[in-house]
Amino acid sequence: MKLIKYFLEFIVVIIFFFISKILGVKNSSKIYCLIFKKIGPLIRSNSTVEKNIEIAFPKIEIKNREKIINNMWCNYGRTFAEYMHLSYFRENKYKNIKIKNLNNLENLKKNNKPILFFSGHFANFELLAMYLDKYGFQISALYRPLNNIFLNPIIEFIRKKNICKNQIPKTIPGVKKYKFGGRELISKIKKGQNIALMIDQKVTQGIKVKLFEKDALTIDLPAQMALKYNYILQPLIIKRLNEIDFEITIDDSIKIDEGDNEFSLTKKINNKLEDMIINNPNQWIWTHDRWRI
Repeated sequence: MKLIKYFLEFIVVIIFFFISKILGVKNSSKIYCLIFKKIGPLIRSNSTVEKNIEIAFPKIEIKNREKIINNMWCNYGRTFAEYMHLSYFRENKYKNIKIKNLNNLENLKKNNKPILFFSGHFANFELLAMYLDKYGFQISALYRPLNNIFLNPIIEFIRKKNICKNQIPKTIPGVKKYKFGGRELISKIKKGQNIALMIDQKVTQGIKVKLFEKDALTIDLPAQMALKYNYILQPLIIKRLNEIDFEITIDDSIKIDEGDNEFSLTKKINNKLEDMIINNPNQWIWTHDRWRI
């Protein structure tokens, strides 16, 4: 039954991708925004969205919560449509992507330390690793493959072609799960290679750290990389300015103080994620069951 379900999902997504390609980036982004705003609230995960917003903003009014949900589904739809146009963004990065604090990026290039770039699923998050790759950083992007075994190879092909060639899966669909990219990731870390990672998804392994005053199982790999392998912890912030224009902020690196450990560094990272969500709740993907332990 599951294979049939995955195959039907695959057919639907391929049709939507094909329509997006025909419509072009601007038109498909706008139309898919409207479609996702209609169908998003009907999806089962919408209840998770409402619950998550209540955790992050317990005093929020219903009308403001609904506004966040509406805007989130719109951004979700735009990002979905833009998968068929990632080559457009790669070829026109300076036209559609503004950079704040570019000097921070220049300083990172001059630094001899390896870098862990991290962010969350905001706006079109795929553009972050793409920009770093185009800017000359040799990076490997750690990602979570789709459960759909028919669709996952296509998305992986799109990522490798348009974002960056080095894509490390956290797990492999249909195969026994292994921790955070397994041997391939560990090998790259030991060699001091730059890594890009999204730190806001639900994980099954990690440590309990507060996120908006509620325990959340959180990946502690970034803290381990900083403490054991001397990695710079570099947050990146992306925001959709309008339909297909974006702003990437090269934030200040996480300060590592004397006496910091895995827990305290992971808490600093969660604090940074909180700031990102507070400043841009409309474009964060709230569908992850982030606080389920």
